[in-house]
Amino acid sequence: MPSRRRFLQACTAATLPHLGALAAEGTKPFSFLLLGDLHYDSLAHHDMKWLDAHHAGDLSQIQNYSRLTTEVMPGMFAAIKQRIAALRDSTAPPAFVLQVGDLVEGLCGSAELSARQNREALAFVAQADLGIPFVFTKGNHDVTGDGAKEAFDEVLLPFMAQQARTLDAATTHTQANHTLTFGDSQFAFFDAYDKTSLEWLEAVATKRTAKHLFVIIHPPVVPYGARATWHLYAGEKSKAQRAKLLDLLGHQEAMVLGGHLHKFSAITRLAGGKSFSQLAVSSVVSALNQKPKDVLHGMTAYTGDQVNLEPRHAPETAQLRREIYASERQQVTSFDYADSAGYAVVTVNGSQVEAAVHAGSQSAAFQTLKISV
Repeated sequence: MPSRRRFLQACTAATLPHLGALAAEGTKPFSFLLLGDLHYDSLAHHDMKWLDAHHAGDLSQIQNYSRLTTEVMPGMFAAIKQRIAALRDSTAPPAFVLQVGDLVEGLCGSAELSARQNREALAFVAQADLGIPFVFTKGNHDVTGDGAKEAFDEVLLPFMAQQARTLDAATTHTQANHTLTFGDSQFAFFDAYDKTSLEWLEAVATKRTAKHLFVIIHPPVVPYGARATWHLYAGEKSKAQRAKLLDLLGHQEAMVLGGHLHKFSAITRLAGGKSFSQLAVSSVVSALNQKPKDVLHGMTAYTGDQVNLEPRHAPETAQLRREIYASERQQVTSFDYADSAGYAVVTVNGSQVEAAVHAGSQSAAFQTLKISV
């Protein structure tokens, strides 16, 4: 079995054949491919006795993710590779792929199985031969289950560091909270599962010099869809932290990129005397030719009626979720939503940042929107 260093070197060699060109193009318009949750999985990654004892209710989703990993994900990555190739000669060539967390399903039951899942996920990415770096943030599933945190630190964290440094040699990457700068944009990868992350982000904002600030956070900051209590700092005891985060994002006119809810959404919200945007995507693709469902557009749709999108989800909290939307609505100024999985192409061109959102593997975007504020 190859050593960890040789394994990471092999992954890097497979994903990064054009680094010299990327460095030269860094100050010009560029794009990046945005992927949502992936949940790479295989039944062989799980200790079934442990799963039955601790997370028996997750078996059906593990079976589904394992099937999608085998049957759909290869075609999805082939389509992404084709999109990257098509964009190479454009005025904003692709610089990297950015994935918003839950790269793997987790719930393996041991550090050994978790490390195996992580290694196989990275090998899959390497074999896809995308030709540009693959950077990502930490999702909850990436560190869920016995041994998962240790496996994240052993396998995924070094890969994250390696990929980040190919884009920004000045980045200091020793933990999941890290930044990289490319061209006139700074990317802050926020660890939503570390209590020190908000203080870290405050320090990043204080030192910021880049024109654009992208903050990559796995769970949403602004709620959307039926699961209105699944956003960061949603609890009653976290109100002060949420207020501080919102003010920071607004004051910085940041662009938040995330996932977690397995839906597409784009939101602009007032905070900190200014505004910030939030773009969420999902890449848990059930069919390559899928079409968006439950499409919502405009502020008339940003109401408590979003709870009806998933009527079986926690009906006992429906009224609370409606109240959350009544409060958030006072600050939200734009809203888009769809039950859709695929990818997005984000283009940075001077002061303008746009996202073209694709369903499944389709080459034509079903929506293009401005995300710079």
